[in-house]
Amino acid sequence: MSNTVFVRSKLLPPLPPPEKRRVWNFIHGPGDFVLTAFCLLLLWFVVWPAIKFLLFDAVWTGSSRTDCLPENAGHAVGACWPFIRAKFSQFIYGFYPDSERWRADLTFVLGAAVLVPLLIPRVPYKMANAVLAFGVFPLIAYFLLVGGAFGLPYVETRSWGGLLVTLVVAVTGISVSLPLGILLALARRSELPVLSIGAVTFIEFWRGVPLVAVLFFATFMLPLFLPPGVEIDAMLRVLVGISIFAAAYMAEVIRGGLQAVPRAQYEGAMALGLNYWKAMGLIVLPQALRVSIPGIVNIFIGLFKDTTLVLTVAIFDLLGQLRAAFADPNWSSPSTLFTGFAFAGIIYFVFCFGMSRYSLFMERYLRRDHAQ
Repeated sequence: MSNTVFVRSKLLPPLPPPEKRRVWNFIHGPGDFVLTAFCLLLLWFVVWPAIKFLLFDAVWTGSSRTDCLPENAGHAVGACWPFIRAKFSQFIYGFYPDSERWRADLTFVLGAAVLVPLLIPRVPYKMANAVLAFGVFPLIAYFLLVGGAFGLPYVETRSWGGLLVTLVVAVTGISVSLPLGILLALARRSELPVLSIGAVTFIEFWRGVPLVAVLFFATFMLPLFLPPGVEIDAMLRVLVGISIFAAAYMAEVIRGGLQAVPRAQYEGAMALGLNYWKAMGLIVLPQALRVSIPGIVNIFIGLFKDTTLVLTVAIFDLLGQLRAAFADPNWSSPSTLFTGFAFAGIIYFVFCFGMSRYSLFMERYLRRDHAQ
């Protein structure tokens, strides 16, 4: 082996700096050019007609269907927004009595008041806020919406409808499915065969049944198995069915997060002398939930959109009230149908997009390395 040492006598010329990423470089190569051209064509043939329909060709004022006809508007008619204005209360409250709609408004305000501080990480007293949001507020909302106590007239759930039903079903399903899904995930990973086999059976059964079948069973077949004289409100049956269905999917998302936590975390918790529940609550579950944020929010978004299926069991949510409003001959026009579905689509998009943006915010706030 040679003992010769080579020492460079001249410095190498400096390398050029790395190429700066150009965000708006649409035509960097032939493939980029084709993709850019395709996207521009898509914007021209899809997005621009939608904007024209919703804004530029839309009818903004009127009192009946005649104002949304081309011969009266004097141009090609797009969206008929007077129809939305005339039916707006029906879309929000359904057939809830007019004199009692302040109760629904108060429920919306109280819900926002307890939910917004819970979603802002820097707001203190999170535990007290969670107790208010998931323990106290549901009781207050129930007595406000249903009534029959404290001098409030009784309003049957069959009178509910519109966005009110959509939010009640979605918020209840989200609030119940997350803790129930966590318990199911822990039970599935348990070393106790009774818990593990029971959780697997429960999860696989509900994941193997379509949500429509669950709603039909809860609405029409469940009363057949109840003792004579025992009745369960139709809305409550739907809420239970949707919550259990969503919890089965949530359990698999949480289980994936638990499996992503290194085993050393479990062993470290045991070495500190923590029992099972303290180890899970203080060390393992927080890490698993952080990893599972995208999947959890995906379940929430899917659940919010699946609330439209309650229409199949004669509960008129936002989409159900929309379809009922189409039957009004005073607003029967060629553009009414498209305007109504566009309005519902905007509402669903706003809620779902808001949940997705909040998910990304929480990922960045928790400084996960997979956040972009």
